Amino acid sequence: MRGSRIKRAGAFIVAAAVLAPAAPAAAKPQQVSVERGANFGHRIFPDDAFTVRDDRQLTGRRVRFRRGRDFPVVDGRLRQDCDKGTYSICDAFRRLNELDGVDLQPRVTVPFTAAIDLDSVGRRNVFITSGGRRVTGLGQLTFDPRTHILAGISDEFLREGRRYRIHVTSAIEDPRGNRINACGGECVVPFTTRTASGALVRIRRSLDFRERDPNNAYARAGIKRRDLDFTQDGTADVFRAATIPPSVVGSSGGIMRTDQVKKNPDAPGALRTSVVPNLIPPGTAGFFAFGSFWSPRYQFASKSGRRDHASGQTDGVIRSVPTKRTPRPVGADRIGAIAVTPDPALFPPPWPAAVYGPGFTRSKYDIFVSADYNAARGILTIATDPAGHAYGEHSTATVTSGGRQTTFRGFGRGRDLDGDGDIGDGLDDGVGPTGHVKSEAKTLPSRKPIDGVRSGLMQTVIDNMALGRALNGLDIPGVGRNLVDPSRLRYYGISFGGIYGTMLMGTDPLFRRGLLNDPGGPIVDIARLSGFRGDLADQLERSRPALLNGGPGRNGFTEDLPLRNEAPRVIDHRGAAELQELFATSNWFERSGSPETFAPRIRLRPDKTWKNDPKQVSFQTAYGDGTVPNPTAGTLYRAGRLFDRVVYYRNDKTPTFGSGPHGWLADPRLAGRTSGQQQLAEFLATGSLINTNPLFLETPIGDANNLECLHYPDPQTGEGQERPPFPVSGECPRS
Repeated sequence: MRGSRIKRAGAFIVAAAVLAPAAPAAAKPQQVSVERGANFGHRIFPDDAFTVRDDRQLTGRRVRFRRGRDFPVVDGRLRQDCDKGTYSICDAFRRLNELDGVDLQPRVTVPFTAAIDLDSVGRRNVFITSGGRRVTGLGQLTFDPRTHILAGISDEFLREGRRYRIHVTSAIEDPRGNRINACGGECVVPFTTRTASGALVRIRRSLDFRERDPNNAYARAGIKRRDLDFTQDGTADVFRAATIPPSVVGSSGGIMRTDQVKKNPDAPGALRTSVVPNLIPPGTAGFFAFGSFWSPRYQFASKSGRRDHASGQTDGVIRSVPTKRTPRPVGADRIGAIAVTPDPALFPPPWPAAVYGPGFTRSKYDIFVSADYNAARGILTIATDPAGHAYGEHSTATVTSGGRQTTFRGFGRGRDLDGDGDIGDGLDDGVGPTGHVKSEAKTLPSRKPIDGVRSGLMQTVIDNMALGRALNGLDIPGVGRNLVDPSRLRYYGISFGGIYGTMLMGTDPLFRRGLLNDPGGPIVDIARLSGFRGDLADQLERSRPALLNGGPGRNGFTEDLPLRNEAPRVIDHRGAAELQELFATSNWFERSGSPETFAPRIRLRPDKTWKNDPKQVSFQTAYGDGTVPNPTAGTLYRAGRLFDRVVYYRNDKTPTFGSGPHGWLADPRLAGRTSGQQQLAEFLATGSLINTNPLFLETPIGDANNLECLHYPDPQTGEGQERPPFPVSGECPRS
C-alpha cells in the first residue's frame, strides 16, 4: 500500500515535471552582428546605396536620402515627414541630396545589434581602401549605447570624386571578449566621394574667358569696367602718406571711418564714427589710395533681404548646381579697396603687388595694421572687404591730408538679413544664411541650416580673384600708370583671410606666392572648439528641433567628441550623437567653401596651370590659438601635406603668454607682431621663409603633433581658456 502510494506520487511528480513549463536554461549569448538593414542608421554609412545615377554630375551619382525611410528621426523614432517643430532636419537632408557624393573626410557609422567593446576597435578592423590599397583608418571614435552605433572620422582627407570601400571585420569584440559577426567575416561597403573644389575652379576659368564669350563671368554679371577706380564725384581719393597725421585708437587721427550700423540710416545711432589705426612707419609708404572695383556676385540678394526658401533662393547663399555645370552670377557688386603704394621715387614701378585678406568681422581698413614693411620693400599692398563685412552701404571714410578733410563712400557690404534692424560686422549680415528675428524672444532658423559660411567664403575668393585681375594695368591718379607687374602677384591673409586665402591659392594661378596666417578648417570644428562656440549655440538653440543638450559643455551643449589624439569615447550625454551627426553633415555640405578642400591643390595635387611652376606658400599658426584652434589648423595642413611650410608662433614662450595669440600678426600688444611682420615682408619680397625670432618662432614647426590638441581645456569640459607660460604650458600628448 505504502509502496503503491510512493509509486503513484513518483509518477505524479514525473508527470508534473513533464507537463509543467520548463525553467529556462542558461541561454547562450546571441552573437553581436553588424546591422544590414535598408535604411540610414541601420546599415554602414557612407554607402553608394544612398545615391542614384545622375549624368549631370562629375561622379555620375547624386546623393539620395528618402523622406519617411531615412529621415526624419526624432527622439530615436523615424517619422514620415517633418512638421513645424522638426523642419530643420528635412531642410538639411534636402541640401545633402544636391551633392554628387559623400564627404571628403567622412564620418563613418557602423550600427550593431548590441553593445561592443569600444577598446577593441582599431585601424586593423575598421578601415578604408581604394583600388585594393589600404588608405586610412578612423579616428575620434565614439559609441552610442542607446543606438549601438559606432562612429569615427576618416584619419585622412580623401580625394575628390573617388571610389572607396569601408571594411569592418569580425575582429571587433563584444563586452565579453567574443568576436562579432561582420557580414559573415568582413563587411565591405563601397562609397564615392564628392567633387567639392570644382565650382570655384570653373568660376575662375569663366573669369578668364574671352570678353566676347557668352559664358564670360563679367559679361554674365553685366560688368563692363574691370579696372580699379580711385575717383568719386570727379575727385581722386589718393593722398600722399606723409601728409596724413598718425592714427591710433582713441585719437582723432588722419583716417576716420563712419559705419552704418542700423538698417535705417536716418535712425538715431545709425552711424558710428571711429578712428582707423595706422601702424605703417612714417616715411616708408608713398600713397594711400581709396577706390573700388566691380565683381560678379554669386550670392543671392533680394531687395528685401528676407528671402529664405527651403528649395529656392535664400539671401546670402550661392545656389548649388550639378557639378558638370558652372555656377552663374546673379548680379554684380561694386566693392571698396584700399591701396598702400611704395614711394615711386625710391622704388620705380611697376611693383609687385600683395593682396591682403582681412579676418572675420574685420575690414579692408586693417591694411594699415598689417602691412608695416611691405611698402619699404617696394611692394604695393591692396585690400578689399570679405562678403557681408564693413557694415552698411551708407558707410563712409574721411581722410585728413595737409589739413584738409575728404569724405567718400566706404562701400560697406553688410545687410540686415536677420531682421533685427542692425547691421553688424559680418556674422549675420551677408556672409551666409541667417536666422530670422520674429520677436525679442523668438528667432526662426534659416531654411538652409547646414550652409554655414560656405557661400560667403566662396564669394570672397571670387572677389579677390576679380581684384587680382583689376591690378593688371593699374592706374592711380597722381601716381602713375601700369603700376603693377601682373606676373608678381602675392597674397597674404589673417584668420578668415588665411582661410579664404588658402582657397584662393588652391584655385587661382594668378597668385604665385602666399602667406596664410592662422587658418584652419572645417568651420564647424573651428566654432565648436573656440570662442565662437556661443554663436554656434545660438544656431543650435533656434534649430527645429532645438539641439542644445546641456551637460558640462560650455554654451549649453556637449558633443562627446574626442580630439584626433584622444581615446575613444562612449557617448553619455543624450543628444550628443545627434550633434555629432549635424556637425558631420555640415562639414560634408560646406566642403565646397572650406580651406582643407583646396589645400591639396596647392602642392600635393596641383592644378595643371601651375603644376610645372610650383607656388610658394607659407603658413603661420599660434600655439594655443583660441579663435582658430590648433587641431583645425592641423586638419588643413594634413590635407595638403604642408607641415614643412608651417611657422609655429610659441605664444607660451613670450612675455604676453597670457593673452589670446590669434591676432599676433596685427595686434601691437602681442610680443610676436614685429617678428611676424618682418617674416611676412621678407617672404612676400623674396620667397624666403626666414626665422626672424628663434625665441618665439619655430620655422618650420618643430613637432607637428603640437597641432593635435588645444593647449587649453576642451570647451566640452565646461572650463574656460587658460594660458600658462612655458614649460607649464606643455606639449600635446601622443595618441
